[in-house]
Amino acid sequence: MKRSIYWLMAAAAGIVVANNYYNQPLLAEFALAFHASERQAGAVSVAAQTGYALGLLLFVPLGDKLERRSMLRTLLCIASLALVAVALSPTLNWLVAASFVTGLASVAPQLLTPFAAQLAGPQQRGEAVGIVMFGLLCGILVSRSISGTIAAHFGWRAVYWLAAAAMLVTAVVLSRMLPRGQPSYTGTYRDLMGSLWTLLREEPLVRQTSAIAALQFAAFSAFWATLAFHLHSMDARYGSEVAGLFGLVGVAGALASTSAGKLIDTRNPRLVVLASGAVFVAAFAILALTGSTIAGLVAGVIVLDLGLQSGHVANMARNMSIRSEASSRINTLYMAIRFAGGALGSSLGVWAWSVWQWPGVCAVGLLLGCGSLMLQTGRQSAGETAHRQRSSS
Repeated sequence: MKRSIYWLMAAAAGIVVANNYYNQPLLAEFALAFHASERQAGAVSVAAQTGYALGLLLFVPLGDKLERRSMLRTLLCIASLALVAVALSPTLNWLVAASFVTGLASVAPQLLTPFAAQLAGPQQRGEAVGIVMFGLLCGILVSRSISGTIAAHFGWRAVYWLAAAAMLVTAVVLSRMLPRGQPSYTGTYRDLMGSLWTLLREEPLVRQTSAIAALQFAAFSAFWATLAFHLHSMDARYGSEVAGLFGLVGVAGALASTSAGKLIDTRNPRLVVLASGAVFVAAFAILALTGSTIAGLVAGVIVLDLGLQSGHVANMARNMSIRSEASSRINTLYMAIRFAGGALGSSLGVWAWSVWQWPGVCAVGLLLGCGSLMLQTGRQSAGETAHRQRSSS
């Protein structure tokens, strides 16, 4: 399969996943626009991530049952309508509800990742996943810069009008360029959903990678859900544009995804995950010690994204090697648990900010990051051994 297909998937993944992150640099503006507290405005970010986690659970398993190209087109059209609803929001409650539906429909990247792994085969699986994940991660990071800059010049509603149009364009391009993805599951939807529990019960490696990813993404989300508040609290009163520009800083860390993907094809991915976890914890130590300055925040964001993204790609590649016929369902379990962790992390971050400000946010990040390291150094070995035994039998 030509690499250009993987890069097309990467671009689409980035454009779609951005829908869930446009709100993060805009939370302070939502609070002002709807005369709400910072904690109330933070519900927008929580709603988007909660909707995304539920969409992963309900829709992504269908990637093993339905033709993926048609499914992608349908989801993107629904996401476009939801983004229009966000742009038209008359109240904060409306905005929260529309953000939830946007997240629910913006799960196309999690159909594209196992699709790329399937097309690549075992020899290039890590590289293919790394390429698609690079696009997805750049979408997460650059989306904040885009939304912050557009909002500063044209208002926050313009961000969502443009995003709605981008969904329609992406739907057309993918429909014309992607190969057909033949389904591998012939049972009913009820049986399909029931098999999720069977996979989670039978595959300890999926349980471990999911728990590690959930803790790390919770810490990551706690940081991003409160960064706009932290910047606004500084003496210079930085606004949404500066908050969004921090997404560009994180692209340097996202570059690790392609390198990690190639490394995983030749090395033990478990070691990549372990090293990335240590880097992740170090990032929150940097943010705690130097986060009161812009330079300290920049350094912390680079290290934070480097650790998170390389570990995420390694975990994804490990999961895709388990059962190729159930790749969408395994990805569902992993990503749903991961984003449930993200929603929890956003809530914890906003709560910690409301009580202890920046030191509280950093404390939450450190505790969650250390928890993920404990999982890797403790029970992970048993899970890896069980997986190897299953693969060789």
